[in-house]
This record gives sequence, structure tokens and C-alpha cells, in this order.
Amino acid sequence: MPPMDPLSSLLSGIRAEGSVVSHAVLTAPWTIRFADDAPLTMISVLRGGGTLVLSDGTERAVGAGDTAVVTGSAPFRLADRPATVHGPHASYEIACFTAETECTAQEIGGIRWGADSEEATVLIVGAYRASGHRHERLLRALPPVLVVKEDAEACAWLEAVAVDAARLSAGSQALMDRLLDWALVCTLRSWFDGAGADAPSWYRGLADPVLAPALQAFHDRPAEAWTVASLAARAGVSRALFAKRFTLLMGCPPLAYLTRCRMDEAEALLTDTDLSIAQIGRSVGYADAFGFSAAFKRHRGLSPSTFRTAAA
Repeated sequence: MPPMDPLSSLLSGIRAEGSVVSHAVLTAPWTIRFADDAPLTMISVLRGGGTLVLSDGTERAVGAGDTAVVTGSAPFRLADRPATVHGPHASYEIACFTAETECTAQEIGGIRWGADSEEATVLIVGAYRASGHRHERLLRALPPVLVVKEDAEACAWLEAVAVDAARLSAGSQALMDRLLDWALVCTLRSWFDGAGADAPSWYRGLADPVLAPALQAFHDRPAEAWTVASLAARAGVSRALFAKRFTLLMGCPPLAYLTRCRMDEAEALLTDTDLSIAQIGRSVGYADAFGFSAAFKRHRGLSPSTFRTAAA
């Protein structure tokens, strides 16, 4: 299995499915309801704009060049303005995962996707399905909604590729879904880069010139018998300096971080695979099932077998 950094590992459990490329000719007032129950939805506004209204009433304006990522399965809306959501106005729906609704560029949930015009709101929508539980750690690191601004050239390129893909028949949906997977990685990297202290510790650490080599080595080979000394050697600094810098930047000592990552991986393997307890233990760095089970119970309060049964 090739080396995998933490972000790539977490994104491996979530994929775009049923992406939508549309020139929506909508006359204000209008509302679009997103009702996929998807764990993550990404909306790129290439032209036009509106206001995202989450289920808890949170509002976030989005305009041309903005890419918004909404987490959680609760339905939400995009409206020309907040007041429209509660008014007697045109309300449309996008639901790409339902058997009754076809996600096509011509007709989605009653919205007429017409020819281009100065008033057109141009959106690319990606709804993401999860396979297993690996993505949950990623979602915990994200706010309910985040917005990243893209430059005009990037928007023009994305729109051109999307429109070309929509005109093709064979493979067009798969092409768009993979395009949305790529766009999600780029959007999340941009947001994490600008999040500063709000970015998860594993992302901040990978950007640090001292910690990055050690973190990459651990995530490449989590089953290896890592110690603070061996990680410090990877970083090229003393054990004391490494431990101090690690704790300051990551918010916990090195071995506590290693244990947490191993237990997170073990949880994903327990819920998403049929591997035995001993096999999972070895894959996350424990020599035998007994040692792994004891460590897992200290971390989760349940034995691995009990956790697996409860999650089934």
C-alpha cells in the first residue's frame, strides 16, 4: 500500500457522486433546497450568488468565485436572499441520491436549467457519499460551513471543463464526479492553509519543517515501533527539542498523538473491514491481540469486539 498522508487517508472514505453542472436561469425570488442527507456537499458559484441558510438558521453569503463546503446530513438551502427562504416563492430541490431524481444538466427537481444569460446563476454542485466511517474524523475537523474564494481564471477553467463534460455522454458523470473529488481536495487544502490555529493539529504539523518528516514517517508506517527518540531522529533534532516543539504545536505529547491516531485507524478498521482483532492490532503497531485490546479499551472504554458489535 503506498504512503498516505492524513488528509489523503481521511478523504479516501468519501467520494463525489451525482455531481451537477448547471446554468440555472432563475428569476428572484428563488430558493434551492439540498436534500441528499449527504455527509458533505460542495457548491461552487461560478457566476451569480445568494445566501446559504443552514438548518439551524446560520446564514452565509456566497458570490461568484466562492466555493462553499457544507457538512452534516441536515437539509439546507441556497436562496437569492435570506428572506426568500420563508416567503411564498419559487422553491426547487436538488437530491442526487434519490432513485426518483436524475441529476442531469437539463432538469433537476423542477428547476429549469436554461441557456446562459446575464441573470443566470451558474453552480457546480457535488454531493459526497461516505464509505464506512473513516471520513468522520475529517468532518469533525470542519465547521458546519466553510467558504473559500477562487480566482476568476480558476472559475473560468472549472466552468469550461464542466460544460464540456456535460455535453459528452459516455463517462460524463464519472468525469464530473472525479473533477469534484479533485476540487474538494483543493478547497480543503486552501481552507486549512488559511485556518491557522483553527486547522487540525495533524495538518499544522505537516506544514512545520521540523515535525513534518517525523509525522510523514509515522503516517507512512504506523505499525512500526516508533519512539520519541526515533521520531526525533527523523526530524533531525534532539529528543527534548522534538518533544517540546511537538507538544506546543500539536497540543499533546508525541506518544499520545501516536496512540490517538492508531486508535482512530483501529476504529475505522473495526467498523469497515472483517479483519480479525489480531490483524487490526498488528496493522496499527501492536504485537498481539491482548496488548491491542488493552490499549483500545483504555482509549474507548470498550473492548475492540464490543465496539465492533455496537457499531454494526
